[in-house]
Formats: sequence, C-alpha cells, structure tokens
Amino acid sequence: MSLKIINPIPQIRTDDLNICTITSSDVAAITTYFQQNREFLRPWEPRRNESFFSYEGWDRRVNQLVELAHHKMCFYFLIRENGDPDVRGLITYSNVSMYPSYSAVVGYSMAEHAQGRGIMKKALKATNDIIFDRLNLHRISAAFMPRNTKSQSVLESAGFVKEGLAKEYLLINGVWEDHILMSVSNANWYNPNIE
Repeated sequence: MSLKIINPIPQIRTDDLNICTITSSDVAAITTYFQQNREFLRPWEPRRNESFFSYEGWDRRVNQLVELAHHKMCFYFLIRENGDPDVRGLITYSNVSMYPSYSAVVGYSMAEHAQGRGIMKKALKATNDIIFDRLNLHRISAAFMPRNTKSQSVLESAGFVKEGLAKEYLLINGVWEDHILMSVSNANWYNPNIE
C-alpha cells in the first residue's frame, strides 16, 4: 500500500482501490452515487429529502465535509477502483473526539453493483488503520441492524467485536430500528499527555 500524504489523512491506495477524503472535485461523482443507489440504500439509511440527491445539495454538503475534516471532526472517504472515476462506496468517521475518549463512529455504504466482492472489507480495514495511526484514536464504534448480515461480516472482518444491543437506536427509513453495537480498539494507542 502506498500513501500520498494529505495532512492529516493520506490518500490510500491498495492493489485495486483508491480511497480518499472527499473534495470539491467529487461533487458530481457523489451525487451520481446516491442517485444511482437511491432505492438500494433506502432500507438501510435515514429518509432523505430531495436536496440530498441533487448536485446543489452535495455542493453545499461537500464544502461542510471538507471544513469538518480540516478541523479533524469528521472524515468522509470515497472508495474507487483504480482507474475508474465512479464511486463504489463511502466510509464516514464522525463524532471524532480526542481527550479523554480518543474515539470516532464509523458508517459506510456500498453501491449495489459493487456488492459481494470484498471491497468494503478491504477499504474499512485500510481506513481504520489510517485513522488509528494518524489521529491516535483509541476506539472506533459502529452499529448495524441485526438483519444486515453483510454489514456484520464487514465489521467482524475488520476486527470489530460485539458490545450489545441498542433498542430503537436509529431512525432508519422512517422506523426506529434496533442496532447491534460493535467497536474496535487501537492496539498501538499511546497517551500523548505523558512525556
């Protein structure tokens, strides 16, 4: 894996994937991703208003995401296959917090046509490694609906362990859905407050 440093989070390249934080040049690509996968993702996501699927809406949203990344509060990664400009999926690290929790929450989605090829397993492992290394976070949390066995497999392959069940945890497609809570810890975390 080679890294092109974009402080503090680099562009990540594997043998077949290019994973990078979103920029203003990605507005058209991310708009197309959500337009093309609107029905496929509907059962797994909150209800979205029409502006979420528009270029104008994503133009505003991308500017906000870039600013949040600048302040190390949220990182929005786009997954592409090498040599292909189309977005295959995305991974978001939100609620990034330093002292005293050194933690973040991860969420992700994958295009319908990219399912079943191990792309998300590889991408999540790579982004977790970078987030742990570059931000020195101690813990990354995730949650999935019990019926979403694909998501469970992705998380388990990235080292996440089950912590419990949260009843009516998130409002997904207009319904309060139970979620299984999972997390992974950074084996290489160090305390930056001790000299």
